[in-house]
Amino acid sequence: MKIDTITIWNTYNSQLYFFILKKVKNKDSVDEILQNSFLKIHQNIEQLKNPEKVKAWTYQIVRNEIANHFKDSTDTSISLNQDLLKDAENHPKFCCFDKFIANLPLEYKEVIDMVFIKGKKQIEVAELLKISLPNVKARIRRGKLILKKNFNECCKFEINKEGKLVGEENCAKCN
Repeated sequence: MKIDTITIWNTYNSQLYFFILKKVKNKDSVDEILQNSFLKIHQNIEQLKNPEKVKAWTYQIVRNEIANHFKDSTDTSISLNQDLLKDAENHPKFCCFDKFIANLPLEYKEVIDMVFIKGKKQIEVAELLKISLPNVKARIRRGKLILKKNFNECCKFEINKEGKLVGEENCAKCN
């Protein structure tokens, strides 16, 4: 039995869409990854030797495309972080940000700095600090909670429904 791209699309497209969405959490990226995956499926369909393994073969292509997406976005995020830092230096709404990071306990400060400022992956940070990945994630979570609390108390910013920092600055130290 010969398998073609249309059959794979009709059978797996919705499953793959939600599989990718679960990993990526961005609908635009999901569409791009799904499109790239099916392009590769179509281009390499002749390499599928055993039609019974079409599902595993298809999911492997999708997993590779997801990995490519994160690899590409990591490279971009490093340069974006540098641009944001340059803008933030001149932006009055972030007046206390450096102070808040500097005042974090060392275990949180170094993880926040490595992941969000220097753009390192969490697994890299775990290896560099010789701690477990769950420990890195816990430190990030705790550090973020402290930063949110400090912003809320000092500058009267609030977290909106989407989890983003919003509001007008109202900081006695800044005004």
